[in-house]
Amino acid sequence: MNEALQGTIVDTLIVGAGLSGIGSAVHLRQGLPDASVLILEARERIGGTWDLFRYPGVRSDSDMHTLGYAFKPWTGAKAIADGPSILRYIEETAQEQGVLPLIRFGHRVLQADWDSASARWTLQVLRVADGQTLRLQCRFLLLCSGYYNYQHGHAPHFDGQENFAGRIVHPQHWPQDLDYRGRQVVVIGSGATAMTLVPEMAKLAGRVTLLQRSPTFVVDRPSTDALGDGLRRLLPAAAAYALTRWKNVLTGMFYYALARRKPELATRRLLQGVAQALPAGYPVAQHFTPRYKPWDQRICLVPDGDLFAALRAGTAQMVTDTIDRFEAGGIRLHSGALLPADIVVSATGLDLLGFGGMQIAVDGQALEVSQALSYKGMMLQGVPNLAYVFGYTNASWTLKSDLTGQYVARLLRHMRSQGLATVVPVLQDPIVQPEPWVDFSSGYFQRAMDRFPKQCSKRPWRLYQNYLRDLLALRWSPLADGVLQFRKRV
Repeated sequence: MNEALQGTIVDTLIVGAGLSGIGSAVHLRQGLPDASVLILEARERIGGTWDLFRYPGVRSDSDMHTLGYAFKPWTGAKAIADGPSILRYIEETAQEQGVLPLIRFGHRVLQADWDSASARWTLQVLRVADGQTLRLQCRFLLLCSGYYNYQHGHAPHFDGQENFAGRIVHPQHWPQDLDYRGRQVVVIGSGATAMTLVPEMAKLAGRVTLLQRSPTFVVDRPSTDALGDGLRRLLPAAAAYALTRWKNVLTGMFYYALARRKPELATRRLLQGVAQALPAGYPVAQHFTPRYKPWDQRICLVPDGDLFAALRAGTAQMVTDTIDRFEAGGIRLHSGALLPADIVVSATGLDLLGFGGMQIAVDGQALEVSQALSYKGMMLQGVPNLAYVFGYTNASWTLKSDLTGQYVARLLRHMRSQGLATVVPVLQDPIVQPEPWVDFSSGYFQRAMDRFPKQCSKRPWRLYQNYLRDLLALRWSPLADGVLQFRKRV
């Protein structure tokens, strides 16, 4: 079957078979059932993030009623689900919707070249198994490859780490033979991965220390959704799921707006929640009070208070300090203290990678991604017949993924009915000013801003991080908005 890919021409080619790629394929099949669709996945399995990450306790950091697809109710017992359950959900979706036969695993897209004369993309694709490069063509290209480097995470070098007598691991490539039972573990980091690892490893380790350079906002939340469970007992699954989904969307938007408009109030409430979950006198100000405002960075979820339970039990501890150097027996801090360690987990963040690292060119002109302007957070100025999926920084990824997949299906259905061959967003407003791609201060975003497009000061070039705005802009707004330019099929 792989040999047959050489010279293939398809209507729409999707890059990536993760949460976004599978969902987008379903939307395309529903919207254009007679159009040809092909999915290329560089890895050997479906699932993307949820197949790659296998560290202890890996889970969602948002509820599954919004991280799940709009068309497939989440029926799991927990709304904050573990990684294997999410992977099974994606696999079930692909199987039920007939998407599996569309996937070609072990195929990495290296380059995409648009030719206006033929109105086609030509793709150079590496077949990972034997290193052969194949040539494929498509009429529309949909990028669902996520936003980080699957080859490696962000792993800064620490002075003296070669002297450490123990083992240093990164969560993105968790060694399956790692035995941490009864061992002294130090987890470096303060993001969602660290907050997940610490309470899970504390169940077996001798002691787990979360070593953070600066604190992060955290919030306790039940892993189950009581209202959602109640609705499922009263209503059909689809109706209960839709109502719970909307409840969670609106609740999330309310608290985000409150945090941005009244950051002092939001900060007090977040810290009060932490203080109530920990023993009296615990140094909350030292370990849980960030230097930034709520939602300048993503707020970390602590389901069922598992981190706080580990801190109360003494199986985990928080240390807020900076690393001076590694020594044979552990980590020496700038304060002078030594953190004993048998194992160090470097949960120091992601390495972001735009569009899977592929090269893009339009009529022989290489695209400089950092100078490209983003149209509705899903297409690029001056680049024909291309869309990409990128989720929210303040809500579940799939909310935007679903909207993007539905929009692309609607756009392609319109083009087919009108005999149109190409569509391209064109910026004609000279007053629009480029701005950073996202307004987020997290280190992993700041390190990679030059690898992603820009947004602009006015819509439709503005990225609002707002589901209701995007719902209006992508599902119900007219396609002929004066920005999208179409060309007839020759």
